[in-house]
Amino acid sequence: MNRLAKRFTELKQQHAKALVTFITAGDPDLTHTEEMICLLDKAGADIVELGMPFSDPMADGPTIQLSSERALAAGTTLAGVLASVKKARLHSQVPIVLMGYLNPVHAYGYERFCRDAADAGVDGVLLVDLPPEESDELLPYAIMYGLDIIFLLTPTSDSARIKRVNQLGRGFIYYVTVTGVTGARQVVSESLSTELANVMKNVRLPVMAGFGISTPEQAADVAALADGVVVGSTIVKLFEKYSGQQLKLELEQFVGSLKQAVSG
Repeated sequence: MNRLAKRFTELKQQHAKALVTFITAGDPDLTHTEEMICLLDKAGADIVELGMPFSDPMADGPTIQLSSERALAAGTTLAGVLASVKKARLHSQVPIVLMGYLNPVHAYGYERFCRDAADAGVDGVLLVDLPPEESDELLPYAIMYGLDIIFLLTPTSDSARIKRVNQLGRGFIYYVTVTGVTGARQVVSESLSTELANVMKNVRLPVMAGFGISTPEQAADVAALADGVVVGSTIVKLFEKYSGQQLKLELEQFVGSLKQAVSG
């Protein structure tokens, strides 16, 4: 049983919902990323999503786009991200999922990437521009090295896509709560309850709902409908506003408030 499966088993036994927190690897640099993985773990994150910075993050809003730019300007590479995960593993066993785009993984090499990611201690990978229908090259290597490939479902996903994701996905399913790009929003979609209920009755994996969740109150509302929530842009915004010890304090406090909210 890998770290993701173990965490979900523990949460199910506790009748608890998962808190997934997103940060961009290399923002402001990879040394900070190693520290932040451990801080997120201690603050209450059940899973840490690490964004792999990319020059053309088409699914991301301005907050995460800017964080990618800061990370790339600091010299962050995919090899560097994997090395940072390996160092963080000396201090934390929190499940870690890499999230990003196919291009850097393709350039790195599919088998090499899956081997090196698994060796570093990565548990799963979510590539937002890799639909399940086009995952044939990557999936065999991911299975070979025990890396969970996580797929997205959205409000526009039809029954065929839901069936395919249920068949091929591993780890969990990331349900995009809104159409459009990432970013904090003021309200949660009124139709979300119906949409999530439809997905959850047709899949075997835990469903994490994300995109646009920006407050503890929203996190609590969405956690009541899904198996867990993903919070990204509001956390990444803290890296834009703060640094040093103040960033650590703000991050710890906010993630703690999110965990308390989803815990009911």
